[in-house]
Amino acid sequence: MSEPAKNFRFEVDADGIGLATWDMPGRSMNVITMAVMDELEGIVDAVVADAGIKGCVITSGKPNFSGGADLTMLQGLGAEYERLKASAGEEAAMRHFFEESRRLSLVFRKLETCGKPFAAAVQGLCLGGAFELALACHHRVLADDDKTRVGLPEIKVGLFPGGGGTQRVARLMQTGDALQMLFKGEQLRALMAKNMGLAHAVAPAAEIVERAKAWIRDGGSAVAPWDVPKFKAPSGKVYSPAGMMIWPPANAIYRRETHDNYPAAKAILASVYEGLQLPMDLGLRVESRYFAHILRTKEAQAMIRTLFISMGEINKGARRPKDVEPSKIGKVGVVGAGFMGAGIAYVTAQAGMEVVLIDCDQAAADAGKAHCHKLITGQINRGKAKTADRDALLARITATPDYAALGDCDLVVEAVFEDPAVKAEVIGKVEAALPEHAIFASNTSTLPISGLAKVSRRPESFVGIHFFSPVEKMLLVEVIRGTQTGDRAVATALDYVRAIKKTGIVVNDARGFFANRCVLAYVQEGHKMLMEGVPPAMIENAGRMAGMPVGPLSLNDEVALDLGLKILKATEAQLGSAAIDPDQKRLLVEMVENRGRLGRKNKRGFYDYPEGGQKKLWPGLFELQPNRLDPDSIDVDELKHRFLVVQALQAARTVQEGVITDPREADVGSILGFGFAPFTGGALSYIDFMGAAAFVELARALESKHGPRFTPPDNLLAMAGNGGRFYDALKRAA
Repeated sequence: MSEPAKNFRFEVDADGIGLATWDMPGRSMNVITMAVMDELEGIVDAVVADAGIKGCVITSGKPNFSGGADLTMLQGLGAEYERLKASAGEEAAMRHFFEESRRLSLVFRKLETCGKPFAAAVQGLCLGGAFELALACHHRVLADDDKTRVGLPEIKVGLFPGGGGTQRVARLMQTGDALQMLFKGEQLRALMAKNMGLAHAVAPAAEIVERAKAWIRDGGSAVAPWDVPKFKAPSGKVYSPAGMMIWPPANAIYRRETHDNYPAAKAILASVYEGLQLPMDLGLRVESRYFAHILRTKEAQAMIRTLFISMGEINKGARRPKDVEPSKIGKVGVVGAGFMGAGIAYVTAQAGMEVVLIDCDQAAADAGKAHCHKLITGQINRGKAKTADRDALLARITATPDYAALGDCDLVVEAVFEDPAVKAEVIGKVEAALPEHAIFASNTSTLPISGLAKVSRRPESFVGIHFFSPVEKMLLVEVIRGTQTGDRAVATALDYVRAIKKTGIVVNDARGFFANRCVLAYVQEGHKMLMEGVPPAMIENAGRMAGMPVGPLSLNDEVALDLGLKILKATEAQLGSAAIDPDQKRLLVEMVENRGRLGRKNKRGFYDYPEGGQKKLWPGLFELQPNRLDPDSIDVDELKHRFLVVQALQAARTVQEGVITDPREADVGSILGFGFAPFTGGALSYIDFMGAAAFVELARALESKHGPRFTPPDNLLAMAGNGGRFYDALKRAA
């Protein structure tokens, strides 16, 4: 090696086997950077040049092998492309961009064809480009422990494997299995990876390096399977009877699952399809061309920014008050042992904290603990937990009706019925028992925190922590700052949210906060379409085609129609009839009060839920429509725009009103909280990447046809006039 390596330690043992230990200084996790690529190539050159070296094992000096490429490096390639385009022209810029974006693929191919055997000894996470490195090695040994995971999750940030992953996986596995793995981006346990043909051996963590060396000592081949003459892919040729059983269904599944919203998914399909018809080197070049194209799409730029960079910054405390010492939360009280409260107790105990679960009587409290038992048992049945884990978790939960048990809690989360009077009674009982240092948090979905805090004796220690249902699955938590909430309360809430492995965003107090304001606008738009006469199935399909995880009617069933009606009536009582939509109220009154259709919870809502069968739209919906539109006369693109624009407008209004003060939180929150079309990067990125002027024009067109809910707020009009973006303020602050 020409220069001393900074990111790898390299040594050769008495048997002539090299060991390259990847251990980047000053980082908790190894990541692939330009410097790492240079050093890895240098190691390959050194191994090849020294006749005394038989081969090389690559391993990690950290608990995890690597999380993959540094995506900020890929962002930098895009910026460099724009600079070169301006100075040297588009052709020169594109040529440079293509060569730089395929650098990793070329280094891995050089390793694979260097003539000496390389083996990967993997422990912990090995994802993305790091797993592509392992796949380029001739032999892979994985640690047999619960923490070892391998996978290619690039699709989740709008990318696809560009370091040879699409070509090697498709040559190691049946094509259908390979496509499924690439589309889902899931992490695989060691034994599963071996059974799928992605690894050669699984061994105890302490033995993986020695096992890899033994393979080289025993004469391991330095030729990859696809470089052997007459190699045949596991599923045979693309153009064959077997191939034609794969590709037409694969294309149909791609369209059903993505609605053509994710260019990276289409690129995966094309790369595998074209690559399997070519020799490996040409297949890799095809992959690189698609990768260079995807890197420059607005979908990839938006998803990388929100789901990698912004989420990482938020999870590391970007919005946590800086001058508050980290809190030590050992014991948490949860008041209200219903579905929501029990879920909060479960995730808290799962994080290792002691929990006091309180309800009105012992039976109700025990029912909440029983729900925790059910949740952890489900994990055991899926092989994700052990019986000992269940015993330990349940031992950390004390179910009781006695408020005095809260006397040594550091934090109490109230999760009782959405009624200010009920919550006020609970606040009084809790504060009578709480120690002075403890923080009180209200889990409410719509009630303003400042109003609830009026009955508190210590409003500076009163904060909102809004969980989403089901708690154990949903990743987002809104931390709500009331008018008197202090920094210590906000910091403690964020520390707690991080401890239970959720992502917390800070929002200022307002009715509905951030997420519910946006998602209720989505549900309301579905109601409006129904009353306009749009066929219910078309409403649901348009919602999914727009990029939402479920249609608005299905979503309303999940959260319960009677809850929606209660929120509507409470809003009307407090703010007047002008604050609600009369058509929506009529619909919900008819569904809930006249028809007894409450949603999934009573198996009768916008859908019917037959025992043991799939849910189906309730045929009676047609009776509720004042008139019915001809499906052929309806513009489906307009329906899709309505669903996204109405939510984005609400997000923009929360910025104007000061509810959201950081665009990163709006975008991360909109995707994690209610599934706002991830390919857009979130509700504000949807506007930013479209451009405020174009967005305002679209909103105005919808406003003229559908009414004032599509009226752009003043901040958007100003941005449309001056070319501004929501992220401009963030850049200035940086």
